[in-house]
Amino acid sequence: MAVMDKTLLILDDDAPLRGRLRRAMEVRGFEVIDAGTVQEGVEMVRKTPPAYAILDMKLEDGTGLTLVQELRKKRADCRIVMLTGFGNIATAVAAVKAGALDYLPKPADPDQITAALMQSGDEMPAPPQDPMSCGSGALGAYSARLMSNADRNVSETARRLRMHRRTLQRILSKHAPRD
Repeated sequence: MAVMDKTLLILDDDAPLRGRLRRAMEVRGFEVIDAGTVQEGVEMVRKTPPAYAILDMKLEDGTGLTLVQELRKKRADCRIVMLTGFGNIATAVAAVKAGALDYLPKPADPDQITAALMQSGDEMPAPPQDPMSCGSGALGAYSARLMSNADRNVSETARRLRMHRRTLQRILSKHAPRD
């Protein structure tokens, strides 16, 4: 019986997130390689194109869409899921047109990512049980992590999330620990 290729590339410039996702996907049976920059990802794809890829949309040195194109050249059957904290309809459409199977908001659950990677061509993904909104716990946790990375600067974090500062303050206060 042939062994299914479970090689997986994870491309994300957030090292802690990348490490957690790597461990979660290894537990699910994937043989994981990871990269923190588009350039590292391109080099890995050119050496050994993976069967699966989880790509961050926005990185410091470019976009995950660059890697989608490279993967399509080197391995047309690669199953790709895009992750982003800066999602909008235009980039979701661009990702799917470029060849991604799905486009998920960060932080995405490893089970949700695995389901997206493993879906067959005719399947439509199930609608989310709890869609992310500005007030969702997932966005609150993600914005809290971004805020920590921005030295607790609300204005800088709001710019990174592309939202108004007051909206972010409401989200953070809603999810702040209570005494």
